[in-house]
Amino acid sequence: MDRILIIEDSIDVNKMIAEVLIDGGYHVKSVYNGIDGITEIKNNAYDLILLDIMLPYKSGDEILKDLRNFSDVPVIVISAKDLVGVKIDLLKLGADDYITKPFDLGEVIARVETNLRRYRKSGNEGSLFKYKNMIYDNNLKRLSINGIDIELTAKEHMILELLLKNPGKVFTKSNLYESIWQDQYMGDENAVKIHISNLRNKLKKVNPNDEYIETVWGLGYRLFKE
Repeated sequence: MDRILIIEDSIDVNKMIAEVLIDGGYHVKSVYNGIDGITEIKNNAYDLILLDIMLPYKSGDEILKDLRNFSDVPVIVISAKDLVGVKIDLLKLGADDYITKPFDLGEVIARVETNLRRYRKSGNEGSLFKYKNMIYDNNLKRLSINGIDIELTAKEHMILELLLKNPGKVFTKSNLYESIWQDQYMGDENAVKIHISNLRNKLKKVNPNDEYIETVWGLGYRLFKE
């Protein structure tokens, strides 16, 4: 299910958009000011953002400028400003699309679908992995569980990414070593065991009630099979 963030200070407009998107099968989060908006973007992964320009505390164009320093997630600007110059400036800042208020809700859904489809066709499909309550953004190298960011080492990122891209596949220690370390496996399994153990401990520290990486005895490791 695609995750969409709505940053719009009008409660009525925000609620109206959220309801139609939820009915369309999307997971929706609503925030109502610029500070909460940029905080939400930095702390959680989204597939698309609907962004108002006139926001309390931090304007939409400031959010857009900050956002483009670390993410290429599609952004559809929603604004009452219908001036061509304003639209051009926002597109140059990194907006992917622009909807002028008042708008038709059918148009919102259509533009959301179009921008998500375009984003995937551009080669970004598969950059966001979701497993249980875990979200991993491959482009940003950002891992979160229940909205809590987890810092990983480079090797831990590579191991987790390999497991997420191949759900259900069992990786032997030699598979992992040769894929991650790019060297021939000579039977020293300590490097793999230590990195798997450290990765598990970091995941468990955030969520001790769930299992993410499973040991298949005599074979290797895979994502925990539910």
